[in-house]
Amino acid sequence: MLVLVNFRGAHRLFAAVVLALSFSCSFSVFSAERLASPFEISEVALRPEKNRVDALVAERQRSAGVSPANLCSDAVFIRRVYLDVSGRLPSAWEAKRFIGDKDPSKRSKLIGKLLDGDGFVELLTLKWCDLLRVKSEFPIKLWPNAVHAYYHWIRTAVKENMPYDKFARALLTSSGSDFRVPPVNFLRAVRERTPEGLASAAALTFMGVRLEKWPAGKRSGMAKFFSRVSYKKTAEWKEEIVYLDPEFEGGLSIVAPDGKRMEVGRGVDPRDLFADWLLAQDNPWFAKNIVNRIWSWLVGRGLIESIDDIGSGDSPSNSELLDYLASELVSSDYDLKRIYRLILDSGVYQQSCVPNTDPGKGDAFFARYVPRRLPAEVLLDAFHQIFGGGERYSSPIPEPFTFIPGNHPSVDLFDGSMTSEFLEMFGRPPRDTGYESERGEGTSKNQRLHTLNSSHIQNLIQSSKWLRGVLRSVKGRKREAARAIYLRILSRYPTEEELKRLGVSAATSKGKGKGKGKGASGFSPRDLAWALVNTKEFQFNH
Repeated sequence: MLVLVNFRGAHRLFAAVVLALSFSCSFSVFSAERLASPFEISEVALRPEKNRVDALVAERQRSAGVSPANLCSDAVFIRRVYLDVSGRLPSAWEAKRFIGDKDPSKRSKLIGKLLDGDGFVELLTLKWCDLLRVKSEFPIKLWPNAVHAYYHWIRTAVKENMPYDKFARALLTSSGSDFRVPPVNFLRAVRERTPEGLASAAALTFMGVRLEKWPAGKRSGMAKFFSRVSYKKTAEWKEEIVYLDPEFEGGLSIVAPDGKRMEVGRGVDPRDLFADWLLAQDNPWFAKNIVNRIWSWLVGRGLIESIDDIGSGDSPSNSELLDYLASELVSSDYDLKRIYRLILDSGVYQQSCVPNTDPGKGDAFFARYVPRRLPAEVLLDAFHQIFGGGERYSSPIPEPFTFIPGNHPSVDLFDGSMTSEFLEMFGRPPRDTGYESERGEGTSKNQRLHTLNSSHIQNLIQSSKWLRGVLRSVKGRKREAARAIYLRILSRYPTEEELKRLGVSAATSKGKGKGKGKGASGFSPRDLAWALVNTKEFQFNH
């Protein structure tokens, strides 16, 4: 049952809400009845003869008796890839131009454009800041100056496409001031600044391993790599130096996780030996861990499902594909964009969300694009991108430079202590552990009530300059207004059936079906916008 309260004109919404919410059901229910436009086209998605990713997935699907989904429509693709790569919606103009473009290579060109854009930098920086625990407040306690330095170093590394092996080595082996040598903050952003705590952070971040599950002997070996790391304060407020204990006399013997024994002599930093071992081309964890993360970010499910624990014993759902992606990363000199492009260009990624196989069986073999709720920051930015306005952020840190203007994108917040009621409600991670699972991805009654009834969302809609412009132009052009609203919010045009339900189809525009309480007389741009942003089609990437 849908309860409407506190929204002016709610009595006019029933038809629009029924229309909009009807599509939300299609994302989770498998049926023999096909859902045609606007979500898919009648073209095979996987192209095994052209794409190695598709070939490896198609082989596993055949052996499992699974049929892949059709290719997603252009409207779905542009929205999906914008959200997954740049963290924002395409503008109505960008969506309109892409949908009308007849260039057969337009999807590949768009992927290249987005991977070179600022949105990709901001979204990938956000993901790294979650994993690397970029946060001022307890329990990480980096404090603002260090957070600023750490964040900008990460963002610059992403923008310059720093090879991933160099990125990891800098974080693992740097020494110096937390203000002046930003990557040393990796060794400070931990709950326990002990050899065991540092080893656990390194294993989780760069190996996808929960060290606490390993036998004591292997944990001890990992800890020895970080046994010389020390910390000291300076006279400058909140500054801390990460350095190597100078009293080390040598003679340290370390057994690496794969059983390799290493002898550490005087003047040798054990962290360098760990980095050398970790970044070796035959390391069984390093490359596989990051390509598994990227696959999960883009496809919704890891090749090893336990993203935070690929050493848990779970077998890859497609070990050949995992090996292929890892080898491509190594052969490209650890270019993460190379892995993004391989996945985004594949038919696997470009499948429709509408399954041809029962999802209970097919999802394990990547037989469709699985709809996922938008991350809290992306969803909040989408509301502001559509309606305008700004957000009120807060932080428990009292320093004045933690103030953030209301129009600042949530995706680009640099400090995990800066938040808002919306971000908290929709699952923004606290950045306490570095686990992917810290981010809340489920849905709740409070979330639904917030977008349905809160003054926060109502005020955005009521004060929207864009909607006021639509209202001014709506007289005599209600069909065009409805199409403009769909294009801005859902990145697609409404179907004729949807327009008919709204009473603004071609037939009603010619004077048919204008009885009392029916047809175009009941159309309200604000009501339609409200209804659409409360659908799964808007709140989920599909």
